Amino acid sequence: MKKPTPKTPLPSPGILQLVSKEEKRLTAAGLDRFPALIVRTGERAAFRFVEFFTANIRNGNTRRADGLAVGQFFTWCEDKGLEMHQLNPIVVAAYIEQHRAALRILFDWLVLGQILPTNPASSVRRPSTS
Repeated sequence: MKKPTPKTPLPSPGILQLVSKEEKRLTAAGLDRFPALIVRTGERAAFRFVEFFTANIRNGNTRRADGLAVGQFFTWCEDKGLEMHQLNPIVVAAYIEQHRAALRILFDWLVLGQILPTNPASSVRRPSTS
């Protein structure tokens, strides 16, 4: 017997107003859209998300770089079908490892095509956990 799939709750009118009002600020932060994962988590999560980029990060360049990185992470989460309550250190580690592997593979390809003499990612080690 197939388990019923939980339905995604519709965003509240308050969160839709917040998203609409703050999208310009988030665009300035390097995010092309408000992450759906945040929207589905609720109004409080959306407010804290906006607050992080607007009140917490004062430097515009840092805000844009962090916004791009965070946006990529949430897009990856969406592609994997993850929800906020499923995020944990193992999920974040999987994301980081996937990106490290992609860079190593790309640079291997560039070495094979004689664009680079060596793979600059091959000597990069994992961050120390101690």
